[in-house]
Amino acid sequence: MEILRLSKPDRSLRGHLALDGSKSLSNRALIALALAGVEPANWLSNLSTSKDTRTLQRLLGQASSPYDAGDAGTTFRFLTAYLALQPGVQILTGSARMQQRPVGALVQALRSLGADIRFLEKEGYPPLQIGELATSGSVRRSIRVQADVSSQFLSALLLIAPYLPGGLELIPEGALVSKPYLEMTLRMMRYFGATVDWQGDNIVVQPGGYQPRMLRIEADWSAASYWYALAAFGEDVDLTLEGLFADSWQGDAVLATMMQTFGVQTQIVDPTPSPSPGGEGSRLSGSNSPLPPWGGAGGGVNLRRDPAIRPAEFRWNFLECPDIAQTLAVVCAGLGVPGEFSGLETLAIKETDRTAALQTELAKIGVSFGPVPGSAAYRVEGAAAWAAAPHFASYGDHRMAMSFAPLAMFAPIGIEHPAVVAKSYPMFWDHLALVGFQCEKQKDHAS
Repeated sequence: MEILRLSKPDRSLRGHLALDGSKSLSNRALIALALAGVEPANWLSNLSTSKDTRTLQRLLGQASSPYDAGDAGTTFRFLTAYLALQPGVQILTGSARMQQRPVGALVQALRSLGADIRFLEKEGYPPLQIGELATSGSVRRSIRVQADVSSQFLSALLLIAPYLPGGLELIPEGALVSKPYLEMTLRMMRYFGATVDWQGDNIVVQPGGYQPRMLRIEADWSAASYWYALAAFGEDVDLTLEGLFADSWQGDAVLATMMQTFGVQTQIVDPTPSPSPGGEGSRLSGSNSPLPPWGGAGGGVNLRRDPAIRPAEFRWNFLECPDIAQTLAVVCAGLGVPGEFSGLETLAIKETDRTAALQTELAKIGVSFGPVPGSAAYRVEGAAAWAAAPHFASYGDHRMAMSFAPLAMFAPIGIEHPAVVAKSYPMFWDHLALVGFQCEKQKDHAS
């Protein structure tokens, strides 16, 4: 087993980094442009270099099945809907972990639209056999879809909706998780010319397809969360992250507000990267403004830290931003700030059971993470401390590896299977080295 030993001689965090393009934005744009019948790479700049996005790009260019999405959840779910529009019969599979992640609600919805999809092994789970969806007739189809498992089910259906002859009326049922990701999907669809209306509980998409146009992908706010954590642990902080903007389509942009609690201050480097005729309304779910507020190159955010600001307690509902929950749990642990985390319902079906993984790994540094009695929330208690360098398991989960890495600001640590970060942020360890971290690969011969 490979272990990456991380250390830093000081707690200074200074530099200028160009973050990769957003994986979430990239994957939605790739599907829309593929449906439009063009080569997506000719229309997109700053496309994510993550493994997930490269996998999706490769599979969209693949001539025949079987299609193997590996461990890429978004890729698998988007392709399930996309392949239902393709002629013939396709096989879609994934990694062992992917075959433990449910897709039953998405398959049921596609079947109700006329797709012939079969589970090849366990009912409700990959791998799938996907037959072509019947697209005869012009009547708008209306479906109800379970919304409390993954917003990606809804996004997958909405992305193909402009290519259904009568369009689609989608009615989410249950508590809507990760709502900003759904809003991101709708904004991307509008950008490429789809007519979408979200009023009340119903989302209505008119038929008509997409029109290709150039798009520069905004940098990834999820990736930025690890730099915010580093800033929270720093003593001398002056870090610029290029390509991020406060007025973003990404729900994780809430970091700028969230991290003020820990004294991390965000300054916009370029407050007006490109005009947005939608103004304030462009950020509302009912808006039809197609233009992103961050289309131009350059710009970004500058991070500083006020060490005098330290909360007595941290509370947050992560229902709309679950991908940064691990990061904030580690921030609380590193600073010894008690934290109460709600909205973690989807973490158990991610790349690993993230709540269980957090409990195990935080215990290695004397911090507890567990459910609050009589509540769906989880609580962080204790201050991180260690003598010998702890080795944190990554569980095949990129976010576990990157969430725990900032603890190296205090003392050396080890990250097991460090290559897992390629799933979303391939340059993460290189970027840490650029700001003064020592990254030494070692082999654990006992494993």
